[in-house]
Amino acid sequence: MNGRYLLDTNILIALFADEAEVKQQLAQAAEVFLPSIVLGELYYGARKSGRPSQNLARIDDLAASGVVLVCDTETARHYGEVKNLLRLKGRPLPENDIWIAALAQQHQLTLATRDDHFQDIAGLQTITW
Repeated sequence: MNGRYLLDTNILIALFADEAEVKQQLAQAAEVFLPSIVLGELYYGARKSGRPSQNLARIDDLAASGVVLVCDTETARHYGEVKNLLRLKGRPLPENDIWIAALAQQHQLTLATRDDHFQDIAGLQTITW
């Protein structure tokens, strides 16, 4: 692992839940990045929660203090390759997760996640926190 991490939605939810393990791992990371796709998932979750105003503000603070990676043409190339390889394996993944994986590959980042299905993506470095 290179100490450079892209954070999946479940890791940020754990951070919001104040999980010590995630906080410790983040403190030791060299660099941390947030996928814009993950922020979208968090914003959606906040809007359907029982405390939307508080949760939206929390996500806004996170986005303002972090480095957010957005999709571009190179990300789309990685997405197409990953999705096709998964199709050939007969192992579909949720669309958002394919975009997240594509961003990780594009920027040569280790994906911090709790989802096992990312292991189906060849060449993607993952770590479970």
